[in-house]
Amino acid sequence: MFQPSTAPASRRWWALALIALAQFMVIMDTSIIGVALPKMQTALGFSQQNLSWVFNAYVVVFGGLLLLGGRLADLFGARRIFGLGWFVLAVGSFVAGVAGNVPAELAGRGMQGVGAALIAPSALTLLMTLFGAEPRELTKAFAFYGAAAPAGGTAGVFLGGLITEYASWPWVFYINIPIALLVLVALPSLLPAATTGARGSVDVVGTLTATLGLGAAVFAVVRAPEVGWGAPATWGPLIAAAVLLAVFVLVQARKREPLMPLSIFKAPGLGAANLAQLLLGAAWVPMWFFLNLYLQQVLGYSAFPSGAALLPMTALIMIGMIALAPRLMARLGAKAMIATGLALLAGGLAWLSFIRPDGGFTTDVLPASLLSALGMSLAFVPSLQTAISSARPEEGGLASGIVNTGYQIGSALGLAVATAIAAGAGADRLGDVAALTEGFSAAFATAAVIAVAGAVLAVITLRTRSAREKATADSAM
Repeated sequence: MFQPSTAPASRRWWALALIALAQFMVIMDTSIIGVALPKMQTALGFSQQNLSWVFNAYVVVFGGLLLLGGRLADLFGARRIFGLGWFVLAVGSFVAGVAGNVPAELAGRGMQGVGAALIAPSALTLLMTLFGAEPRELTKAFAFYGAAAPAGGTAGVFLGGLITEYASWPWVFYINIPIALLVLVALPSLLPAATTGARGSVDVVGTLTATLGLGAAVFAVVRAPEVGWGAPATWGPLIAAAVLLAVFVLVQARKREPLMPLSIFKAPGLGAANLAQLLLGAAWVPMWFFLNLYLQQVLGYSAFPSGAALLPMTALIMIGMIALAPRLMARLGAKAMIATGLALLAGGLAWLSFIRPDGGFTTDVLPASLLSALGMSLAFVPSLQTAISSARPEEGGLASGIVNTGYQIGSALGLAVATAIAAGAGADRLGDVAALTEGFSAAFATAAVIAVAGAVLAVITLRTRSAREKATADSAM
């Protein structure tokens, strides 16, 4: 597998903290802007229609460049690309904070997305380098890494509200700069330099077609609720995305040093685990997004109580990923864990679809959100670990880029589809509590269907552990 690190045990766990911080920050940057958006709209002159692009500019660039980030990590070394990503993230955060108009703000957010696309796949490659030689420790490391994502999402909601209320909206971006500097200072002493990179070149044509194709697809779907699914502004970019991605596949099949060698999908479990990650993101992110709206727009919670209402769910995810998932995975295997987790997530989402206009937190939100959180915690770590562990050592960054791309693209597409269905059911009628509830209920039901599809496909596509693999897992406990 990956070349093992010879770093002392204590330094490896400090290094894991640095890698988990990367996951924390990448996810936090998607949620921290939420509370600040109204003040940004007033200060920069965003219209109501294009305000969502403060979020989308980050996600589209992030998802579109993840494959390139993984390839660069393989070619030039994961530690080097990890550090470069933090530098770019810091510069983008500064640009977004000082922006005085809409184009400058979106440019800064896009630059933040470039930094995140370099950080995420190289972080996973470094994790595999540090812990890949010891399966038991690898599962624990993936659990800590996975738990950093929901922590970052919730921290973003709290910090965004705190900063916006007691400082000013640019500080939701400036907060990244001291953290990036801290990482860059600690990086040489904590992270291994053993991953020096492989020989090869960057596939420019593949990079352009993949990035533009994925970007066009996400652009079309996230904009569709605004302009309509039948509008030329929707199907035009979708056709362009299909053509670009088809060209990408053809180029990868014929090129000597492609951005994404198609042979990587011959690895057992890689494609199936990535599909599970994609559908997991497509179900989970709409749940988190619309639950926040239900709490604020229907139940009348303000920003801080709404964030507090997400804490039990976040705490359960972190406990499940760190303490529960590794033990169950050693006993049951990835297939059973992923299918069960997605099924539980579907159950929680179906429960949430019964929300009421006059509902309450303890009856309508808490139990269903905890069930959803349990499902997320059981499915995320096994699918992530299966995808990354399936790759050859020299393709670790690529595998990391693919799995991150799947989750991010799935998140964007799932949220866009759920948003369109919710708007059609009444979620666009601000002030009409009954209509809003109907719309949010439809979004939860849509996400539940996605999770059910993920569970069924996991059963069909993932292979069951062999007796030898089960014996190895039992001996590692």
